[in-house]
Amino acid sequence: MIVGVPKETYPGERRVAVVPAVIPTLAKNGLEVILEAGAGEQAGYPDSAYVEKGCKIVQDRSAVFSAADIMLQVLCYGSNDVTGKADLPLFRRNQLLIGFLRPFGSAEIIQEIANAGVTAFSVELMPRTTRAQSMDALSSMGTICGYKAVLLAAETSIRVFPMMTTAAGTITPARVFVIGAGVAGLQAISTARRLGAVASAYDMRAASKEQVQSLGGRFVELPIEAQNAQDARGYGTAQDETFYARQRELLTRVVAESDVVITAAVIPGKKSPVLITAEMVRGMAPGSVIVDLASERGGNCELTRTGETVKQHGVTIIGAINLASSVPYHASQMYARNLTAFLTYLVKDGKLQLNLQDEISRETLVTRDGEIVNPRAREFYKLPALTPVAG
Repeated sequence: MIVGVPKETYPGERRVAVVPAVIPTLAKNGLEVILEAGAGEQAGYPDSAYVEKGCKIVQDRSAVFSAADIMLQVLCYGSNDVTGKADLPLFRRNQLLIGFLRPFGSAEIIQEIANAGVTAFSVELMPRTTRAQSMDALSSMGTICGYKAVLLAAETSIRVFPMMTTAAGTITPARVFVIGAGVAGLQAISTARRLGAVASAYDMRAASKEQVQSLGGRFVELPIEAQNAQDARGYGTAQDETFYARQRELLTRVVAESDVVITAAVIPGKKSPVLITAEMVRGMAPGSVIVDLASERGGNCELTRTGETVKQHGVTIIGAINLASSVPYHASQMYARNLTAFLTYLVKDGKLQLNLQDEISRETLVTRDGEIVNPRAREFYKLPALTPVAG
């Protein structure tokens, strides 16, 4: 089987779906890789590095699509709503497509992908299980985002992060508060600590306390309890407005005392909950920084503007999106390893083994035979349930 890797076309996207190091592993599983010329250059992987590993370079994008049995992308049409539609006519029926699809973004776009006849897998839907851990691209990119969020905050802040004992006296360390202790939040805590800041965190999931403390962070406990705080996949669940109102009230003092606040509270398929109001921002010290990692879905801060950096009440609010692309070398390396693990699970001896009795295949499969087949996506878009079909 032939694996095609096209150049990413989303504006500012610098990652690539496959790096040279994973090509020998794919070859052992009967997979030949062809790459659109220059696809890895912005991530630090020149064409020559791919050729050395046995990869074929193709100049024409359409030739990659026409030759490949499996297309690997970072941002497929769905997550790339700017330029992704141009790839639709290039797909072939029964071709496999694997990448970030944003399966809960637009029913119309997902249906267009289905209409193209491709068998599409969304890496966002990978189960959070031990068996699927090596395939979890969402966690990999979350790790990069959490790391980069702290660096952005440190660069923007008017304060230094570590405690310093100098001839001019002792400088106290910066106080970093992280809201949402998932993969990105935990990495933010770890990075802030490495830079010498005092880190604290809050998450409505009580299970996060031990993880935060293991990284040297202080866990902020609030006298409210979320109902069914996490779903079966380990993600936080949406709460009612009464809960969020009380949560904001209790977080006000902690936010006011922080030099940097990093928010990473995302509910899959839903608008991000507002956790920091304009009034809470007003209560922060001048020169404070908020990095809103939930900005793509509206943001956890009321004043966040998606994709922009704004200053309100003397506080800088960073609504950067696609942060993983700003560290493309290692983000691509991690993503390629995730895709390789997933591909070697799906393909044995050069043949696709699609077992829909297995949760990894079943939960990540979004479109097949012209239909949106993913049960969660169908439920989200209020489509009638399909009659189960054996894999």
